[in-house]
Amino acid sequence: MNSSTASINLSARDLEAFLALAQAQHFTRAAERCHLSQSAFSQKIARIERTAGVALFERSTRHVTLTPEGVVFAEEVRRIQQDLQHAVAHLRDLANRRVGKVSVAALPSVAAVWMPHVIARYRAANPMVRVQLFDTLAQGSLDLLRAGTVDLAITAGGDLAEFHLTQLKNERFYLVCPQDHAMAKRRSVTLAQLGNEEIVHLARSSSVRQCLEAADAGALGRAGGLESEHLATVAALVAQGLGVSIVPELTLFHFERAGLAAVPVRHAGLARPIYLARRKGKALSVAAQAMAHEIEAHARMAGGRPLR
Repeated sequence: MNSSTASINLSARDLEAFLALAQAQHFTRAAERCHLSQSAFSQKIARIERTAGVALFERSTRHVTLTPEGVVFAEEVRRIQQDLQHAVAHLRDLANRRVGKVSVAALPSVAAVWMPHVIARYRAANPMVRVQLFDTLAQGSLDLLRAGTVDLAITAGGDLAEFHLTQLKNERFYLVCPQDHAMAKRRSVTLAQLGNEEIVHLARSSSVRQCLEAADAGALGRAGGLESEHLATVAALVAQGLGVSIVPELTLFHFERAGLAAVPVRHAGLARPIYLARRKGKALSVAAQAMAHEIEAHARMAGGRPLR
């Protein structure tokens, strides 16, 4: 049979039988090693040779030896077995999180407030797994998830229909202002009460701004206020008395550092839901599953209530 047209249909047991005969150089001993009758074993070797399209053994009345082609095939079979053993060992390492990688994209506030604790706990439990963290705005995190660059994204807002979501938290919003501001001592404020204030806003592309505009686009302070893409800049501008700002809970650490007052905002529907997102129909690795569980556990501990 021509080797170019032969159907290659060799099982692991076929390869074991071939190596057993190559080592034993005797049909009876090799058949016993493989727990086969001599006739069944001989038929198996003959089928292997038909599949190969070339004689693999030289047969004599006393010994069986490999042909030159058989020597080459034996080397390849041993290499294949070693590769398979290495592959299975690596798979077990992945399953037991002895090796691997997990990548997470997170909103800047989540990356700063939650993720250091999450990563520290994760690394303590999985010291051999490499963790990547991408600090990015909501749309950027979804783009990374969509492209497969990250396994998980902690995000808010945007078009989320294509992703599998777990809600981690529903953030309240706060007015942040200088401590000598007229509203600094209030127990709470409404958006309507801020209509005449000059608001220092985050950029329109941010999930914070989108939540505010969706809640009440007409009650966002006087037109012409300052705007920044970075919370640290917003905090510095407010601390300088150049306006007030409205921000969600997880961002408050920026403003506490600046010595500003934070007052809860009362407004129906004004909240920023924080989601853990992953691609639908795409299984997570064992390492990524463990990271997802760690993130959800931290959200519960921090006051969020993950809901499927």
